[in-house]
Amino acid sequence: MVANLAKHDRELVPDALSNVLQDLRLAGAHYCRCEVAEPWGIELPPRGEATFHFVVKGCCWLKTSSTDPIRLDVGDLVLLPHGTGHELLAHPGALSRRIDQLSAERLGDTTYRLSTGGEGARSLLVCCGISFEEPALHPLIDLMPPVLVVRRPGNENPTLVALLEAMAGEVDEQRMGAATVMTRLADTVVTRLVREWVESQTDHTSSWLAAIRDPQIGRVLADFHREPDKEWSINSLAASANLSRSAFSERFMAMLGISPARYVARWRMHLAGTRLRNGQRTVDQVAASLGYQTAASFSRAFKRLIGTPPSAYRR
Repeated sequence: MVANLAKHDRELVPDALSNVLQDLRLAGAHYCRCEVAEPWGIELPPRGEATFHFVVKGCCWLKTSSTDPIRLDVGDLVLLPHGTGHELLAHPGALSRRIDQLSAERLGDTTYRLSTGGEGARSLLVCCGISFEEPALHPLIDLMPPVLVVRRPGNENPTLVALLEAMAGEVDEQRMGAATVMTRLADTVVTRLVREWVESQTDHTSSWLAAIRDPQIGRVLADFHREPDKEWSINSLAASANLSRSAFSERFMAMLGISPARYVARWRMHLAGTRLRNGQRTVDQVAASLGYQTAASFSRAFKRLIGTPPSAYRR
């Protein structure tokens, strides 16, 4: 009986992760083909989007305020899921210029080409900025390290290698429709990188990762993050977990250190903040989009959890 239950649990665990990763969709991506020659250096300020760089030819160094310089060689890829400010350099001591001070040639709506540097050794890089659709703004991205490096040597995932090689080919050949192909490749590459990182976290140091792996609580988290505007209650959350109210609340609290109701409220306010910041919706529209019956009830909840009225936050 125990063996069968354990087997059943193992079969259920990937489902929650798959459901969460299913929502990790790109809202947009733009990429730049960077042809650089030593000496060169590019500074990229913090951005409200994830960034990844892929070395097609040559090499470069990545430097952030919190990490030592990291060498990247042909086939290496680095993902900065939080949009951390960083520099790409010909060598660790190279001087850099801000990306907005360099003259990038626009090839399409989301495609650019940049040539910079001197007469020395040349490198070819793919630099890609990525924004996710709102349902994907779950704690998973927040839990990831600021810099995630994937080395070409030792990368045992043949699919990821093939995707990166296809990306390198698109950049090198510059064929028609390259922007569309690159966006789709970036979508798949980033999703696979996030999935592999999640699967590598075997020590369960994060309460959220431990919870998403749990057969019952993981299912609830996946369901809620897919439809945060649904009228969730303790009863409906417990039903999603196939547990009684008391058993669900106790298990949820033990794993996440927060009550289900507060988790739901906090995450909705996180989404509300994102929607208010982009300035495209009124406070009333944001309230309605998150399932609140009135703007007043939403405003009270927002001020209680964020500390600022939503109207002031939006301004």
